[in-house]
Amino acid sequence: MPIQINRAVLVATVMALATPACGGNSAVPSSASAGNSNAAGSRAAVASPEDKKSILKLLTKNVTIGSTVDPTNGDMGPRAISVLQANNGGLKKGQVLVCNFEDSSGNAGNGTTIERFNPVASSSPTTFFANAAIEGCDGDAVTTQDQVYATGLSSKVMVWINQKGQLKKTYGSPITDPLGDGAAPQLYGYSPEIVFAGNADTGAVDNIGLGGYGDNKVLEVINGFDVSGSGWSALGPSSLSYWCGAPPATGKCKGKEPPDILYIADGACNAVVAIDNASALLVKDEITVEPGCKTFKCLYSTAVCARLVKAGPPLDEPVAQTLLPNGNLIVANAANNTLVEMTPKGKVLDTKVLDTGQAPAIFGLAAIGTSDKNTALFYTDTNTNTLQELEQ
Repeated sequence: MPIQINRAVLVATVMALATPACGGNSAVPSSASAGNSNAAGSRAAVASPEDKKSILKLLTKNVTIGSTVDPTNGDMGPRAISVLQANNGGLKKGQVLVCNFEDSSGNAGNGTTIERFNPVASSSPTTFFANAAIEGCDGDAVTTQDQVYATGLSSKVMVWINQKGQLKKTYGSPITDPLGDGAAPQLYGYSPEIVFAGNADTGAVDNIGLGGYGDNKVLEVINGFDVSGSGWSALGPSSLSYWCGAPPATGKCKGKEPPDILYIADGACNAVVAIDNASALLVKDEITVEPGCKTFKCLYSTAVCARLVKAGPPLDEPVAQTLLPNGNLIVANAANNTLVEMTPKGKVLDTKVLDTGQAPAIFGLAAIGTSDKNTALFYTDTNTNTLQELEQ
């Protein structure tokens, strides 16, 4: 079994943590389960909440935070969003980072900047990072220490940027054509934070374990997601959100046995897929997504597997996704600029059209808040080159 020794410790600890939920007694996945094909996975995961109250219906006020056009080089075409969790270096808690995908002439895939905003109306962007290493910037994930991990669809790498906006490390192969990324905080003491990245050309999902028992190396852990198109039209595993029992913006997991779920939206197959026990993904190609994204082959299904959350209407080329504080999801459709709110079991609660103009336009989503009452939602609009916020 090709697991590096320092990562095997993580396998054992994660499995020991999850044992009461799944009834298993083996810390390391057994080869006897290899090749199992299923639609939901063979082990029970710690359940996500299912709040059937629509939050999207409450978000009736739209506020323009500001133009996303870079004040230095004119980059535009806002794409990914992340919200800072603490005061670190020059970064402030609650500030918002936005990737630009286009250059000043509107050439898709040529943007090289990340803008920083104060989360209030009529804010002016400041350049947090400008570098050809993130050409075609389409992802920016933030760890609990406000380390930024950004992806470039054209540069074909993911990079680590510190709180001062300095390039610290570049991650290449097996990352090949990154279509976005997402971060998972520590699940328990001394475990790593994990950054996941999807690929627009291969349909693979890669991860990097950072700190704790992580080895800071890129590993392709999932393959087979559907892909299609290029540039603004690129579809695949483009939106990754992680749930561990607490609002994502807190950067902390909740409970002695927190849920450990990675949600992935794929516009090429019009589906949202959940990966249970995602921090236990430690082996190359542990999960294979079969065509259509509805069934899965899991190499060690007693440890980690995938399940379908929702496929088909009202999903229509989903390209962005975020988790609400209550654990429900909001997905943005590229085909019609429509938001779809659903529970973790795929029950649709509401839909909302954000822009009646040219589609696609909504490529970035990020929810904030700690309860139903104070939830708000940031989104980017490429038709207006703005960062917007839906409020109650």
